Amino acid sequence: MENKNLNISLGLLRLSLGWIFLWAFFDKLLGLGFSTCRDTQTGIVNYFCNQAWLYGGSPTFGFLKFATKGPFQAIFQGLAGNPIVDWLFMLGLLGIGLGLMLGIFMRLSTFFAGILLGLMYLAASILPEHNPFIDEHIIYIIVMAVLCLSNSGRYLGFGNFWEKTSFVQKYPILK
Repeated sequence: MENKNLNISLGLLRLSLGWIFLWAFFDKLLGLGFSTCRDTQTGIVNYFCNQAWLYGGSPTFGFLKFATKGPFQAIFQGLAGNPIVDWLFMLGLLGIGLGLMLGIFMRLSTFFAGILLGLMYLAASILPEHNPFIDEHIIYIIVMAVLCLSNSGRYLGFGNFWEKTSFVQKYPILK
């Protein structure tokens, strides 16, 4: 794609989604008061609360235990609070976020983002609450495919440099 405006738009889209994943990581790690550590009844933020992963909380427990619905509810609720699931989730958020923000490991980042988003879609409900056919998880999966196929890591990122390294030349899956 040689259209400069399109390339800049793809780069901005990649950076925006990367920030969504990185922010989720830091919010769950530190309890910054957005999705983590906010009292849903009063809206009051409790910084450095015990729900933060750094302070012993589980980053997956609340969602998997209380937000899951549909035919896979029991499976996902059974995973709530499992330390292995917590580690995989947090490493996934960090890896996806960094890969998207830097424009490197785009194939792996977008693939694993699609897996994570697909699992979140299955956990939340196959029939979305606000639309009977599609929800934001499916849209994000489609966007991840576009980011991967468009080589968006090259625009406003380190993708050009990364793809020229001998390591990536030897293992192109790492593009």
